[in-house]
Amino acid sequence: MSNAPYRCGFVTLVGRPNVGKSTLLNRVLGQKIAITSHRPQTTRNRIPGVLTRPDAQIVFVDTPGLHKAERALNQHMVDVATEALWDTDAVALLIEAGVGPELEVGISETVTELLEQLRGTGKPVFLVINKIDRLPRPQVLPIIAAYQDAFDFAAILPVSATKGIGVDALLDALAAAMPEGPALYPEDALTDLPERFIAAEMVREKLFRQLGQEVPYSTAVTVEAWRELSDSGRVEIEAVVHVERESQKGIVIGKGGQMLKRIGIDARRDLERMLAAKVHLRLFVRVEKGWTRSVGSLKKLGYGEQ
Repeated sequence: MSNAPYRCGFVTLVGRPNVGKSTLLNRVLGQKIAITSHRPQTTRNRIPGVLTRPDAQIVFVDTPGLHKAERALNQHMVDVATEALWDTDAVALLIEAGVGPELEVGISETVTELLEQLRGTGKPVFLVINKIDRLPRPQVLPIIAAYQDAFDFAAILPVSATKGIGVDALLDALAAAMPEGPALYPEDALTDLPERFIAAEMVREKLFRQLGQEVPYSTAVTVEAWRELSDSGRVEIEAVVHVERESQKGIVIGKGGQMLKRIGIDARRDLERMLAAKVHLRLFVRVEKGWTRSVGSLKKLGYGEQ
């Protein structure tokens, strides 16, 4: 039996959009907590996920991808990510291993600016090179060299979040960096997010996956009603999809209501897995004009409350 002290702390996941932060969090937890899609800027809030090990408890904080803020919603997302850099014990900076002609050995302007912020925090920073399954190892080495010259990382760890490659080594390194202390959450806890929040996120994920063009970026989801029926064990959920314009409302509903129905079916499946219960999900669509550009509307729809 080990006499090593127990460790517990927070690790913030940061990086550009679509580098795999949410996928990594879900992989680490072994369960879907953070929504994912192939489209950038899917994550909009801080998403905490708790991993409890025999030697440590690590509270991961998934954050929105860092990008240029053009609307109030985008500024909210950038603020969430940058504020999380300070309220943490360590930072895991995720970058994406390029592939073929898209391989970028150089460091982007966004990441360069982020590294400057990280220097000021004094936190240990772990560079996580994700999606290494797409590259032969000789092509990963120049990426490692470029970042080693740019910053004094606590460690540089290549991983594949989708395939699990290198994840155990990453967790060992992060656990060792956590401060000594007792666990903050029960052993079986995965997150402290309310079920309503997760339900709204699961519906929003389906909007990103089902809808084309720019419509998903103008949608938000709120849960208006949640009823747990003790006699049947069923959960009844009513959720509203908010859009900015009437034309977007028609796209979300689809011809004969088929798009909204498809979104509802896909979301219900995820909700039933999460709740381990039958779910009756009713979706409505409401126009909230210009909500992505209004700070007041953002707060009304739940952004800025974390």
